[in-house]
Amino acid sequence: MSEKAAELPHMERELNMSLMTPLRGLSSLALGCVTTLALAGSVAAEALQQIGAPVPDGMGFQPASSPVAVEAQGLETMVLWIIGVITVFVCALLLYVIVRFNAKANPTPAKFTHNTPVEVVWTLVPILVLVFIGSFSLPALFDQMEIPAADLTIKVTGNQWFWSYAYPDANVSFDSVLLEKKDLAAAGYKDTDYLLAVDNALVVPVNKVVRVEMTGADVIHAWAVPAFAVMHSAVPGRLGETWFKATKEGIYFGQCTTLCGQGHAYMPIEVKVVSEEAYAKWLEAAKGGNYQLASN
Repeated sequence: MSEKAAELPHMERELNMSLMTPLRGLSSLALGCVTTLALAGSVAAEALQQIGAPVPDGMGFQPASSPVAVEAQGLETMVLWIIGVITVFVCALLLYVIVRFNAKANPTPAKFTHNTPVEVVWTLVPILVLVFIGSFSLPALFDQMEIPAADLTIKVTGNQWFWSYAYPDANVSFDSVLLEKKDLAAAGYKDTDYLLAVDNALVVPVNKVVRVEMTGADVIHAWAVPAFAVMHSAVPGRLGETWFKATKEGIYFGQCTTLCGQGHAYMPIEVKVVSEEAYAKWLEAAKGGNYQLASN
């Protein structure tokens, strides 16, 4: 475990983190030093918009910011309309039957037991609906599962309770730990970013295929970024893989989505998508140990 991981911040909200050592002073000092290096201009990037953050009274999905997310959200909308139409039709049909064929309106019921045309229709129509949905859902599924030629490979390791990132081709690796409330302002975040912001975000270039290799160091975790339509389990002893291609520069947030223990709610995911130029500068600085991106 790296020094940064050993300085995992003390969790709040009555969370008993007896398994962690709350080195608040060292953590704050390290954060201050890193922030100073970032502000000194070792890495320069334009201010990034928070795209994957929750908003007051917000509803629906996060903005789709990858080709897979566009497909997934479009498929969900289409299926929702189909389900809506079917629900309205079935409810209207039930209401008609209740009114038309109740004992008062129809005192002498019919004695037939089968109606071949109706049985053919209620068997054939659902099949056609499922085939129609499948013609869209299967290509979307294949796009998620089939990883195209990657421009960048990143290894993600889930730990109790933080993430570790490695860029094998650049020999860069670091830990990503939740920022405490008292450290948010110094790092350029708002108080409302608590439980979303981390000390070292994952940084990737825009419009590049990122291959993500996934594993767990202790228990099963899950790396999920809704705006990219990415969610993959990080299983100890196994190396899984997924991918995304971020199409908009910005700051995206996610969470571990598999119950992984006492600090499960305190291991957020933050991805900063930047231009190729900003990414190249950040990567050069990261090789020297500065993982901060001066962009927020």
